[in-house]
Amino acid sequence: MGKRFASIWFRYLTTDRYAIRKPGLRAVPFALAAPVHGRMVITEANAVAEAQGVTPGMVVADAMAFLPVLEVADARPGLAAGLLKVLGLWCIRYTPVVAVVPPDGLTLDISGCAHLWGGERRYLKDIVSRLRSRGFHVRVAVAGTIGAAWAVARFGREIPLVKSGGEADVLRSLPPAALRLEPEVTAKLHKLGLRTIGSFMHMPPSVLRRRFGDGLPLRLRQALGEEDEPMVPLRPIPPYVERLPCLEPIRTAAGIEIAIQRLLEPLCKRMSGEGRGLRAASLASHRLDGKVVQVGITTSRATASLPHLVKLFGLKVPQIEPALGIELFVLEASSVEDADPVQEALWSSTTGLEDTALPELIDRLKGRAGIRAVYRYLPDEHHWPERTFREASSITELPSTGWKSDRPRPTRLLPQPESIEVTAPIPDYPPMLFRYRGVAHPIKRADGPERIEREWWLDPGEHRDYYCVEDDKGRRYWIFRAGHYGDDSSRQWFLHGFFA
Repeated sequence: MGKRFASIWFRYLTTDRYAIRKPGLRAVPFALAAPVHGRMVITEANAVAEAQGVTPGMVVADAMAFLPVLEVADARPGLAAGLLKVLGLWCIRYTPVVAVVPPDGLTLDISGCAHLWGGERRYLKDIVSRLRSRGFHVRVAVAGTIGAAWAVARFGREIPLVKSGGEADVLRSLPPAALRLEPEVTAKLHKLGLRTIGSFMHMPPSVLRRRFGDGLPLRLRQALGEEDEPMVPLRPIPPYVERLPCLEPIRTAAGIEIAIQRLLEPLCKRMSGEGRGLRAASLASHRLDGKVVQVGITTSRATASLPHLVKLFGLKVPQIEPALGIELFVLEASSVEDADPVQEALWSSTTGLEDTALPELIDRLKGRAGIRAVYRYLPDEHHWPERTFREASSITELPSTGWKSDRPRPTRLLPQPESIEVTAPIPDYPPMLFRYRGVAHPIKRADGPERIEREWWLDPGEHRDYYCVEDDKGRRYWIFRAGHYGDDSSRQWFLHGFFA
């Protein structure tokens, strides 16, 4: 299938914007002006003013002389560029590849998109009707090249659908300005009597280049499809994106689930074929009221399992509020990694982290309880107990060191040690009693001390002397004294963990 491009021309871009803000300006002659060499010059005029002879480039005083009712406002620098960017982002609902064409147009790469609307004719009709309903005067054309679409949108008088390969026939009767040439080149062509593109289309390129420079042959080749023309899209094209426009607005949860299924099927098929898997994805639902509702999922390991991903997004469906209806779904896999193929067998003895059922279970738990509901920890190279572990980035990440098992460690470690009051009869001995949160715990058994030095290269401070102690009810605790025994030793003691 060949490339197809749509060109959108906003004939009265900035004056339309003013009229949208003040609807009364639509029925009166209105123009925008900016200072040029000390005089106010009209930069754009609306359709009413243009019909009465007001054109860009006229001095405001001259225009007011023959049209006293003309209303003039100061042109805002950068307004056209800002409007084109906003309109271009809005057009991304029709195709992910949208480029701004200053000063008054957009180019859309619609290859493979129009069939989702039932064909190019209905595709164009939808674009034009929506933009006109928002108050903009637009002309749209589709062709197999960017240059031909641009030319037909601005100068064509026929049906704005150019068949692939038919660009030469359409361009033949158009004026040279339709090739996006410099005004000096256009004036020179007219002076020589070359008033249509067909009058010089078949001239040797060397002749055109010698008389008119390199720009004319280049633009002609681009418009005829003999040379590619680059596009700079407003947004970089994500490599893994699926789009689903809806002929009728979706308002039900069942409809949203069907849309998710249809989006995931080609995405999973493509990732499986490339040996890739999804780690994070987002679903954007474009509503009729212009708002976008977005939900996302993450996975513990790279996966292209369609049933699993459908279940994960199914947990997010209640968060999608369709309001008046959803007209477009866009699914983007924002994080994709290499995935190990799953080996199928008649029987399976896979256990532990290699069992694919485990990460799928974790993903569903996260989807129900929140992204931080399930943790996996790995050992880390540190002396300080609260630093000896870290959260794993994925379920498949391997530890760089082993867990310390030469000394007893509590099953529950407090994130930060909590201060306790102690009674200790002899310095450097374990306490006989400690009070934690107002409750006294007489100590019957104790083991220690185990000295752990502070990591001086990370932060300054005292060492810790840890004791494993058991109170009169058989409960075991991990406590420590910070630094050496001092005069105010009761404030040096802390509780750091609990044994099962």
